Amino acid sequence: MSVETILKGIRRGGGGDNEVRVNADRHGNLLVAQGLPPYAELTRLGGGYQAMSTTGVTGLVARPTVTALVTLWNGEPDGGLSYVIDRAFAHNLVKTAAVTAFSIWLCVHPTGMAAPTDDITTKNSLSGKKGYGGRARFDVDATVAADGWFPWGNWGEGSATGVYPSAHVEAEVAGRIILPPSAGLSLQVVVSITATTFTAGFAWYEVQLDIA
Repeated sequence: MSVETILKGIRRGGGGDNEVRVNADRHGNLLVAQGLPPYAELTRLGGGYQAMSTTGVTGLVARPTVTALVTLWNGEPDGGLSYVIDRAFAHNLVKTAAVTAFSIWLCVHPTGMAAPTDDITTKNSLSGKKGYGGRARFDVDATVAADGWFPWGNWGEGSATGVYPSAHVEAEVAGRIILPPSAGLSLQVVVSITATTFTAGFAWYEVQLDIA
């Protein structure tokens, strides 16, 4: 004997009596449409921030080890908010008059990382909030533990002429890295030409999560 089920949802902000139907196709698959762009709902909750260095740091011409261009650290106490990393990015600030290729490398530092210096205190809200009341620290040109560096995202390229600011490169992390309290994330740029400097940063969301 088959049992029919009627699915209904509650429209947010409409109260308990404001029900809407949940529809399905002839095969029983639920019909769902995304009403807003990706990340809009997470940003609406108000925990999205971004920060970047403001002065150029020389990129490496070798695989990274213990030197980070920038480091983001979660200063929350145990059981506090986790940082869901949205993206990492770097901008070629100064270059030589030659074609340059560069890419982003990331290193996740496990819980228990010592608190770094907070070199960049400005963390801009992704939802228009004024100021930053969280516990993140953002360090520039720090010495860190070599906990495992890996390339992320595509590569960028600087033009053959001029020594002016050039291209930027981005690694879309999209939640594939999460920093629980006292964990950190470092970024370094590997570049094909020496004496090439970069500014860099992260965008992240601070949310309460149960980390297994």
